[in-house]
Amino acid sequence: MRIQQLVWNNRSGWTAASAASAQTSLVAYFGTREALCSGARFDELRAMFPAAHILGCSTGGQINNDDVNDDEIVAAAISFGATRLRLWRQEIGEAGQSRACGELIGRALAADDLAGVFVLSDGLNVNGSELVAGISKVIGANIPLTGGLAGDGADFKETLVGGDCAPRPRVIAGLGFYGPAIRVGHGSAGGWDQFGPRRQVTRSDGNVLFKLDGEPALDLYERYLGPEESQGLPGSALLFPIQVYDLQRPDSAVVRTVLAVDRDSRSMTFAGDVPQGWTAQLMRGSLDRLAAGAADAARQARSRLDAKDAKDAKEGDQRFSILISCIGRRLLMGQRTIEEVEAVGAELGAATPRLGFYSYGEISPHAKSGVCELHNQTMTVTTLTEVA
Repeated sequence: MRIQQLVWNNRSGWTAASAASAQTSLVAYFGTREALCSGARFDELRAMFPAAHILGCSTGGQINNDDVNDDEIVAAAISFGATRLRLWRQEIGEAGQSRACGELIGRALAADDLAGVFVLSDGLNVNGSELVAGISKVIGANIPLTGGLAGDGADFKETLVGGDCAPRPRVIAGLGFYGPAIRVGHGSAGGWDQFGPRRQVTRSDGNVLFKLDGEPALDLYERYLGPEESQGLPGSALLFPIQVYDLQRPDSAVVRTVLAVDRDSRSMTFAGDVPQGWTAQLMRGSLDRLAAGAADAARQARSRLDAKDAKDAKEGDQRFSILISCIGRRLLMGQRTIEEVEAVGAELGAATPRLGFYSYGEISPHAKSGVCELHNQTMTVTTLTEVA
């Protein structure tokens, strides 16, 4: 496996592709909605890498090794030695179709030698929990499924995904990895702290939360945020996610972040399901704990790549990691966002190229249960390598 990292900016365009670009199997790229919406950058990548699958999305910020920026498009051109790829693109009309879309993607990618799936999804018109459930139902629990929901900074207006096409709204793209050579490591961790009382979800419908302890959910959030911050919803709620869990299943805890609010019904729409009858608790983060959580995610991904596989890797081959972190973490950490990216780099090592983005939701197996989930407010790390 070979990796070449590229960067685009509006001053000098793309960094030059290598002479081996014709052998590139996959190009992954991430940029702001404004930078991607014209489709010109996709056309340029297609011209540089005519035989590659090209997969990317809009973001809340781009990660390139130890750098986080909003001004550039970051990309990685990857050449696999013995791994086949298949990409499937699915359009979605509204969030209620999420599970069905997931099943369609799963069926399109399923095969006896499927070794892993990476998915990028529209971030605003999808119920991420249902999407993950649909894919997992078809491919099974033993196939690693990772990825994330596209972002749009803190604007929440429109997100874009491109899977062998120019990026556009309401697209979900799944990429399958096939064969015995590919290895997929994955990790997910948060670092948020619970505060305030535990409350029961007394009324919800999928990812729409209506009431906690019988009280309108939006009333509770506005009370914690105060009048000024409440005017900034849903963006201001990113600083105060909730953890939801089933008291009978201690490994079920997941974090949920807000995508939209309805001031008339006093409800809140989250990126993933908030099951009725579960317990919910508000969360807040400290900068040091968030950085430590990012390091934990990297350790998980590294440890899941078997030591023997790493030892048997072909000479000159590389590992490559995709980092997907939540936009809420970036808004809270501000100028110190770089600390969580550097914490991941310290765990993975300087020899592992890293690319990624800030998202509206992260997809990865749960650190405790091993069941793939839609996460919010986490850092997730997917590491790829090939073995002989």
